[in-house]
This record gives sequence, C-alpha cells and structure tokens, in this order.
Amino acid sequence: MRPSLPQSKRMQSRLARVEGQLRGIQRLIGEEDDCEKIVQQLLAARKALDKAFYELLASMIEACIRDTDNADMPRQADKLRNLLTKYN
Repeated sequence: MRPSLPQSKRMQSRLARVEGQLRGIQRLIGEEDDCEKIVQQLLAARKALDKAFYELLASMIEACIRDTDNADMPRQADKLRNLLTKYN
C-alpha cells in the first residue's frame, strides 16, 4: 500500500519540517545551548515523527478498508494488527 499523491506531499512536507527541527537540535548541541531547550526541541521532533507515523498508519487503514473485499478482510486485519504490535 502506498499513500496517495496528496498524502505523499503532506508526508514529505511534514518530514522536511522534522528534518529542519533535527538540524536545529544539532546546532543547539554544537553551541552547547541550555539542556532544557534541547530537551524541549527533541520532544517536539519526536511528537512530529509520531504524528507522521500515525498519519501514515491511518492512510494504510483507510486504503485497506476501501480496497479489500470482505473475504480478504480477516487477513488484512491481521496484517494491520501485526503492524501495530510490531511498531508500538
């Protein structure tokens, strides 16, 4: 399953922002900035990555529901359950 084009563009934009956050964190560390400020930025980047993960997962679930016939639904449900368990 692949995200649709609009979803793909949103995901790329979201990940580019996270990339910028990570570069900023590297700069803060290099400048030996305040640890609390660095921790706040790390948490923000982690939350942004979590949001990207859940957005992609929601896209996969939508595609699975939309594109799967009833006979294949148990197999697809198992696949999604395994994915959630593996990466949780």
